[in-house]
Amino acid sequence: MTARFIIALCSVLLVSAQAAAQNWPEKDELRFGFIKLTDMAPLAIAYERGYFEDEGLFVTLEAQANWRVLLDGVISGELDGAHMLAGQPLGSTLGFGTQAHVVTAFTMDLNGNAITVSNQVWEAMKPHLDMADGKPQHPIHAGALKPVIEAHNDKGEAFRMGMVFPVSTHNYELRYWLAAAGIHPGYYAPLRGDTSGNIDAEVLLSVTPPPQMPATLEAGTIHGYSVGEPWNQQAVFRGIGVPVITDYDIRNNIAEKVFGVSNEWAERYPNTHMRVVKALIRAGMWLDAENNRNREEAARIISRPNYVGADYEVIANSMTGVFEFEKGDVREAPDFNVFFRHNATYPYYSDAIWYLTQMRRWGQIPEHKPDDWYLDMARKVFKPAVYQAAARALIEEGKASAADFPDMNTESGFRSPEHTTFIDGMVFDAREPNAYLQRFDIGLKQDSGRL
Repeated sequence: MTARFIIALCSVLLVSAQAAAQNWPEKDELRFGFIKLTDMAPLAIAYERGYFEDEGLFVTLEAQANWRVLLDGVISGELDGAHMLAGQPLGSTLGFGTQAHVVTAFTMDLNGNAITVSNQVWEAMKPHLDMADGKPQHPIHAGALKPVIEAHNDKGEAFRMGMVFPVSTHNYELRYWLAAAGIHPGYYAPLRGDTSGNIDAEVLLSVTPPPQMPATLEAGTIHGYSVGEPWNQQAVFRGIGVPVITDYDIRNNIAEKVFGVSNEWAERYPNTHMRVVKALIRAGMWLDAENNRNREEAARIISRPNYVGADYEVIANSMTGVFEFEKGDVREAPDFNVFFRHNATYPYYSDAIWYLTQMRRWGQIPEHKPDDWYLDMARKVFKPAVYQAAARALIEEGKASAADFPDMNTESGFRSPEHTTFIDGMVFDAREPNAYLQRFDIGLKQDSGRL
């Protein structure tokens, strides 16, 4: 070994040690994926406002065709990370559909979805609605849809609704809404190779990519759908459908989208990961600052073709704190999109556990699991330690204050059971997931066995 080689090796080791000591990014050129939805906004804002560059990161943002392509890109390493459905890191780590350990240290938003039906279905629902001053009383329960579904079934026609992915919030919200009115949305049976989710279903649910929802509804392929914005408001603007309920009224303030990376990537690039989270936290803060003061600007940014690519007016209809149901029926919805307040960005174990209960409820987790299994799985996927390191760095730099975050010295990872309200009045205590599941009339329970 030559003296020159030894000197060069020492130089490399010294630079690596300095990088670790100063939390320099191990990888600074990054490719992130997203789906064309308004809740990709934290990525766009972190890019447009220079928050990524402030962290020494040079990011490329790339729209993906659908959620499966996006997930595959993260697993393969083609993408460094992505805007993900909150259920995707959990589902892939469990091995439902795809087996890969994916983690998240950042929740991108709360809420932001709705359920829309075709004009024909809406007209059939109207006689079953409670009215006040000529307008439907909200929230609208799926009980008003039940006779419409029964009429289809009596004629031998399947009632079909779209959702965006089997482990999506949209799937679980749609199922929750239907089941709360006694409508069975069907079970999955992966041990039997049945991943359709239609066993015993009164409504057939199928996957449709978000941007294709309005066209699929207009073509009559589906009778309604559950999706994020702007694709519900798009149906209103095009006059082809009516949003009947937002997810805020089904179940509110649980993680909606997350920023996901492979566990291998997170372990290989810990400084980079922490710096990405720092930039995204700043983006969330900007989006919710001063009672949504920046939302109009944000809506204009993400309306660009390289982001969501929908008209500004359509995006602004929900991003700026209102939501339009039937044409002309515009209602206040200040928390329709939440990007930072209510500790929105913190990766709570309790949010992960709620998704796991829904996976068990509908058979995606085919066997009973004890309560401690749910917490173990949440800890395997949700990474608050990375978030806390990012938050503390921002506080030290004067870019945030301790009051902006949960008390990181005492935070347990569990939101209070009162934090989230549900359309059926159910109370969710993440410390007792099996007791929660036992209270549902429709859904798998401890004694249900395997499907």
